[in-house]
Amino acid sequence: MKLLFSIALAAAALTGSLAAAQTLSAQPAAGRQNVAQLRTLAEQFLQSQSAGLPGEATVKVGAIDARTALAACPDPQAFLQPGARAWGKTTVGIRCTAPSSWTIFVQAQVSVKAEYVAAALPLAQGQPIEQGQLVLVQGDIASMPAGILTDMAQAIGRTPTVSLAAGTPLRVDTLRSKPVVQQGQAVRLVSSGNGFSVSAEGKAIGNAGEGQVVQVRTPGGSVISGTAKAGGMVEVAF
Repeated sequence: MKLLFSIALAAAALTGSLAAAQTLSAQPAAGRQNVAQLRTLAEQFLQSQSAGLPGEATVKVGAIDARTALAACPDPQAFLQPGARAWGKTTVGIRCTAPSSWTIFVQAQVSVKAEYVAAALPLAQGQPIEQGQLVLVQGDIASMPAGILTDMAQAIGRTPTVSLAAGTPLRVDTLRSKPVVQQGQAVRLVSSGNGFSVSAEGKAIGNAGEGQVVQVRTPGGSVISGTAKAGGMVEVAF
């Protein structure tokens, strides 16, 4: 009996030692950064960055190797590299500047479930788009090219720069604004500055949407470039 009792005590002691060792291994060593906290920081950073996007954003941050040894940092800062987007497949940087200096990068995926505008039927190049030719489709706009339209009003009246098949998502760079100045139209050239304002008549040489550059021929035969404005005006900068 004494032998069995001694074996039981030894087994219990061994089990306790293993449990303690596992607990210690799960905790960061003294003076070491808890990498799980860095993963949470990256997730919170992306959630704040995607807060202004249309639709519902879902953030998934990749795992950080638990063996990563970093000095403890009281105020680590998350950031995006120049040109990086806070949606789709992205990378978040986390840096510490004091008391130690280090930087790590964490992979992440941000999905944005929202409605976007697509062609309900084939759209011909150069033909103004009508509301009946459009449809709203739900999907992950973060996985699509930049410039996806999410409001039909952004497309109505504009013209495709190329023919588009039914179901094609509409992007800003595939549409041309409705002309506010058309070729041969009589326009008013206007220019203003500090203490002066002048205007003159002319005829547009080409078509231009709001904010686009258009050339205008004056009655004297000169060709002047300016910015097309609504109401048949062309703003000229001197």
